[in-house]
Amino acid sequence: MKRIFLTGVSGCIGHYVAETLIEKTEHELFLLVRNPAKLQFNLESRPNIHVLTGDLREIEKYSDLLKTIDTAVLIATSWGDPTETYEINVVKTLALMERLDPEVCQQVIYFSTASILDRQGNAMKEAGTIGTDYIRTKYLCHQALPDLAISSKITTVYPTLVFGGDKNKPYSHLSGGLKDILRWINLIRWFKADGGFHFIHAKDIAQVVSYLVDHPPSDGDSRDIVLGNAPLTVNQAIAEIAGYLNKKIYFGIPLSIALANFFIKVFQIQMADWDRFCLDYRHFTYPQPTSPKTLGLPAHCSTVAELLQVSGIEAP
Repeated sequence: MKRIFLTGVSGCIGHYVAETLIEKTEHELFLLVRNPAKLQFNLESRPNIHVLTGDLREIEKYSDLLKTIDTAVLIATSWGDPTETYEINVVKTLALMERLDPEVCQQVIYFSTASILDRQGNAMKEAGTIGTDYIRTKYLCHQALPDLAISSKITTVYPTLVFGGDKNKPYSHLSGGLKDILRWINLIRWFKADGGFHFIHAKDIAQVVSYLVDHPPSDGDSRDIVLGNAPLTVNQAIAEIAGYLNKKIYFGIPLSIALANFFIKVFQIQMADWDRFCLDYRHFTYPQPTSPKTLGLPAHCSTVAELLQVSGIEAP
């Protein structure tokens, strides 16, 4: 039985990960959370679940405990104030890892983001120079990992587009706006666009994390794991959504970058440098993404139709 320290359990991914570890394992869990009232899973299901009411910014308080930890799952992140985002995503995340004992800790599962990677799976400099505060700080933390004493035991996971949430779990940003986006499908289905992406449900992320806890990468295996289902083009996604909703597509009007730039100029749309970069880059796809299916596990949601179904979108 392992002693597992988790951060970020009050968020969407964190809820699924904590719930899966509680229900599917017997490991002793230490959950660091600012507001325990936000936790909507059963903390009383077994005695070796410990809620630590605190903040990642106070991680020094847990130095003695961290020296005894076998596995750390670091999900906590900040999207807010730039100063807080840097402190949480870089300074305190690194400080936590520095307090783990490399002789005791078997693995750190650190959550980064696929947004910092290029199509070959390497960190791209644009993420560190023109990325949003969130992306830039994830890039900076990523660059500092090799200098840590625990670096050889860090498994970095890079979620792609994350969906998830229900009445008992917080919704991811994308799932929260999914129904509003689908209202535009009658218009969107008549257009074609050049682009590609991956998605993954938070419940499937939790399955992968639970697997990694008990099956850390072997020596020689990559410790960089992109979390996502098989890549989709934008046009495939539109076709699958339209098909699920029984809406026909008879033709598609190409939306080129030149046309997009025309509208941006005509309507004086303000775009940050990172937004402009993403518009030009278009294909956010990666080699060999990992999902439950690639690990031989049952998947909760691996297709667009399954995503719509589990999100409560009913087919006509």
